Amino acid sequence: MTVLVESRADITLEAARRVAWDGEGVQLGARALAAMRQGRHRLERILEHDPEITIYGVTTGVGHYARKKLSPEEREQWANISLARIATSWGDPLPERVVRAIVLARLTNFVEGHAAVSPDIAQGVAAMLAGDRLPAVPLQGQGGAGEILSLSHLFSGLATRMQPAAKDVLCLINGSPSATGLVTDAALVADRRLDLAARVFALSFEAFNAPLGHLDVALDDYWNNPHDGWALRRLRELVGGGHGGKRRPYQAPVSYRILPRMLGQARRAQTMASEVAAESLQAVTDNPVWTDTIDEDHPFGRFVSTGGYHNPHAVLAMDALTAAYANLCVLAERQGAKLLDGGVSLLPDQLNSPEVGRDTRRAYMGYLPMAQTGYEEEARLYAQVTLLPGSESGGFGQNDVASPVFFAWSKQDRAGRCLDMALASLLPIALCALDVTDRPVPPQLTGLEAAVREIEPELARQEAFGPLVASIAETLHRDIYPNTQV
Repeated sequence: MTVLVESRADITLEAARRVAWDGEGVQLGARALAAMRQGRHRLERILEHDPEITIYGVTTGVGHYARKKLSPEEREQWANISLARIATSWGDPLPERVVRAIVLARLTNFVEGHAAVSPDIAQGVAAMLAGDRLPAVPLQGQGGAGEILSLSHLFSGLATRMQPAAKDVLCLINGSPSATGLVTDAALVADRRLDLAARVFALSFEAFNAPLGHLDVALDDYWNNPHDGWALRRLRELVGGGHGGKRRPYQAPVSYRILPRMLGQARRAQTMASEVAAESLQAVTDNPVWTDTIDEDHPFGRFVSTGGYHNPHAVLAMDALTAAYANLCVLAERQGAKLLDGGVSLLPDQLNSPEVGRDTRRAYMGYLPMAQTGYEEEARLYAQVTLLPGSESGGFGQNDVASPVFFAWSKQDRAGRCLDMALASLLPIALCALDVTDRPVPPQLTGLEAAVREIEPELARQEAFGPLVASIAETLHRDIYPNTQV
């Protein structure tokens, strides 16, 4: 399968999922190629009309050399500026799926002619998605004013092979496709992670035998929040009618009663990330960018310098996900501890007694909430607001503010993995609570149970829960990241 792109309207969140996660290629359609040829022609006509015009990176130097007016001979030299010299960052590489999303997002500036890129350069970018593994883009060291460091790693080889003309190299490394690819990945991952979290928490809800009234349908309207409504409906669907027997006669602890609202908060964050990703995938962020301001002095339009290469909305959305993941880690730890405390859960006390190891039906699980606390606290460390860097980026010239988008993605990624571990720790506690009381797993959750039982059929006989939880987390990751490298 191939994603056909005729205009930036074709670069959607679903298209990004197909390209980044399913490995589909991209074909630039006839309409897009015609628009790019026209855009390139406009640039040439503008330069012919006014040889003394100032266009950043075309008739001037770049960055610290923006004040330098270039002669015709110097323009040719600057057109072939080496990206290898710019690619100075290094460190752990981004996952391949994220890099593919960035390459797709790079095409947005091109396909309607706004960047005036040479069409063969654009086709070279699209062709990268049909080949073998893409160039490695380091996650660390991305402190530049914009995204030129990350994009230089990605497009250095292409620029060397393609013999770019004026502005082409700048078209490859300016704008904010990295931010777009990062927030797109965060949104896609969050959608699957939250559905998984809802299933694990629903199992915990049933294991605790919490009153079904905590999920009452009337709350959908009372709380007046579509995201909370989603959480209530999903939990009701997953728990169903429960085991059909007598339930807890009074309210469950706060960690169970606020569960729909905290899942609702996470859903709001995921929705915001999806909205920002969808907007960003179709946003023109090139610098300088062509505008259709046509007058007597500018009969072919103008190129204006912009700050489109900063995407603070992506940062805000990913920070919201990080905070939501950290909060859900807290709930997972609290619920695990409450399930094991017979005085609170009203479940058999042996779930919380070291002597249970002598009973073949009962395993001591009291150390699991300690591990959950570790995941919870680590996630809380990541859940700090991502601000513009306080020091001057590069330390000189115009580049006085760095983009923090890579930091925001890294934090939500790590916090999300902490949540996966906290959920993986809650699963065996909840299943054992159902086992010792001879209650069934709700039908909607039997698939989740089967995945755990396949790893360890006899949870009550388990002696080392650390390796078990690690294996469960691996299984959960395959559910969150299908067909991709984690």
